[in-house]
Amino acid sequence: MLLANPHAGRVPYPPDLLQVMNVAQARASRRSLASWDLLAPGPTPVWPLPQLARDLGIAGIGIKDESARSPLASFKVLGAPVALLRLIQRRSPKWTDEDLLAGRHAGALGDLVVVSATDGNHGRALAAAARSIGCRCVIVLHAQVSAEREQPIAALGARIVRIAGNYDDSVHEAARLAVANGWQVVSDTSYEGYEEIPRDVMQGYAVLADEVLEDLGPAAPCPYTHLLLQGGVGGLAAGVASYVWERFGAARPVFVVVEPRQADCLMQSCRSGAPARASGSVDSVMAGLACGEASPLAWRFLQPAVDFFQTVADDEATHAMRVLAQGSAGDVPVVAGESGAAGLAGLLALARDPAQRQQARLDAASRVLLFNTEGATAPALYASLAGVGASEVLRAQREWLRRGRA
Repeated sequence: MLLANPHAGRVPYPPDLLQVMNVAQARASRRSLASWDLLAPGPTPVWPLPQLARDLGIAGIGIKDESARSPLASFKVLGAPVALLRLIQRRSPKWTDEDLLAGRHAGALGDLVVVSATDGNHGRALAAAARSIGCRCVIVLHAQVSAEREQPIAALGARIVRIAGNYDDSVHEAARLAVANGWQVVSDTSYEGYEEIPRDVMQGYAVLADEVLEDLGPAAPCPYTHLLLQGGVGGLAAGVASYVWERFGAARPVFVVVEPRQADCLMQSCRSGAPARASGSVDSVMAGLACGEASPLAWRFLQPAVDFFQTVADDEATHAMRVLAQGSAGDVPVVAGESGAAGLAGLLALARDPAQRQQARLDAASRVLLFNTEGATAPALYASLAGVGASEVLRAQREWLRRGRA
C-alpha cells in the first residue's frame, strides 16, 4: 500500500527543526566515532545496481551497505554509541570521545548503568559501546526476540531482562526499570519528557547521509531523485531525511518511508496527523521494523518531509533479500537482512504497479537510493530466508569485485 502525505511540502528546512537536528551535528557525530576500533575505517559502500535498475525501467539504483560498517553488521552502531558519548559528556564535558571509547575513564563510570529495549541491533550497539567505554548495560528483550539475537548482546557483557509482550511493552519496561533503579535509558524512540537522547541517536543515523553526499559540491543538486527509508519508530528516516532536506531545501528528493504491513505506525500517524499506533499485530519477519508506536520526536521531522508512506508484506521483504543475495542479472551480491531489504521490497512493489509508479513519480529518469540497514545479524535466520548463507554471498561478492578489477 502507498499513502501520499498531504502535509509534505517543498520548502526550505525550517529553523525550528534546524535547532534540533542539523548537518553540523551529524558531522560532529561522525567525527566522534572515528577513533572507535569496532568500526571499519571510512564510509560504507554505495553499491550501484545497474542491471536491476534497467529491469525496473529507471535510470539508476544505489544501495548503501551497512552490513560492512562493523562486526555488528548494522547501522545502529551509529546511533546508541553517539548518544552514550553525549550522555557522559553532558556530565563530564572535558572527557573526549577518543578517551571514552578507549575506556580511559572506565574507572569513574562503574556506577553508570544504561538500559534500553531492543529488537536486537540497537541493544547490541549499546552493549558494545558500554563495554568499550566501561559502564554497565541492561537490555530488555520482548518475547519475539530470538535466542540467536539475544546471545551476541549477552556476549558483549550486557545483562538481559526478558519480558512477555512486544517491542512497545519492552520500551515501557525499560523506562520503569530506569526509574526504579536510578538507571539511564538510552533509547532510539522518544516519549513525553524524553527527547534529548533519541535526538542524539538520530543525529548519529544522519552520518549515513553525510557519507553519501560528502564528495558533492555545496551548490550541486542531489544525485538521487528518490530515497526509500525504513520505518520502525521513525528514527533512521528522520535522521537521514532531515540531513538531506537541510542540504537541498525545496529541491530535496522524494522521500518514501517503508514499513511492514502489520507494523504501520508511521502510515497510521500520517492518516491521523499525529504520532499513532500500528493497525496490526506488529510481529514481522522484519524484526527491526516491528514497532507499534511512532516516535513523537521523529514524527516532527517526518510529517512535513515524507512524501509517501508505504507498507510491504513479509514475503516481499524475503524476496528482496534473495534478489540482493543473488545479484540481479550480474549486479553485485549483497548480504541484506530482513529489515535491510525492506527498501528494495518497497521499490520492487512501486515499480510493478503502474498507478503507484506514476503516483510516486518513478520513471525512466529516476535515480533511487536504498539503505541496506543490516546484514546477517541472525545468520541462521538469514540463511533460511535468503536460501543461501551469508558467507557464500560474501564469497560471491569478493569474486564479483575481483572480476570487476581484472
